[in-house]
Amino acid sequence: MPLDELDRWLLGRPGRQPAATNLSMLDGFVTAIVAGPVSFDPREWICPLLAIDADAFNHGGTPEFAAISAVAVRHNDISNILSTAPDRFEPIYRIKPNREVDARPWCEGFYAAMQLGMAAWSPLLNTDDIDHGLLLPIFVHCVDDQGHPLLGPTRKGPESKAFLRKAHRCSCSEIRPWRDRRP
Repeated sequence: MPLDELDRWLLGRPGRQPAATNLSMLDGFVTAIVAGPVSFDPREWICPLLAIDADAFNHGGTPEFAAISAVAVRHNDISNILSTAPDRFEPIYRIKPNREVDARPWCEGFYAAMQLGMAAWSPLLNTDDIDHGLLLPIFVHCVDDQGHPLLGPTRKGPESKAFLRKAHRCSCSEIRPWRDRRP
């Protein structure tokens, strides 16, 4: 399944409550799985990502299996680029009608994947950890379960709007597997 078809398939599944409702969210989610500090069995993260049952892995030729295969290909692509040339990593962001990048869906997908193993991410949530700052451009676009901004309310004004438009550039140029950073 090509990525544009996967995006359409995801958009047609809102009632199923997948962790990703569009390709940008899926890309952020998969990036966190690849770069995160812990490994998961593919069924543990692909099933909630796509809102499918684990049994879908056993039935080739279905739309669900095609989606699983497309996710596996994207996972392998991200893994390869982050391990060989992280500076060439290009997230799949949504583009607004005014041609600006909308990083929010990608960041929300990344954060959703973090929630699968938040205990493993906890060292990076510690403000004393030097790598904590790498998560801030992602968190600035995310909200908690009650819909409140993770980092608190954004200040009003043109500087904040300009920062939000450019924050996505900060984190993605530095993403590489966090599990590789630990001694």
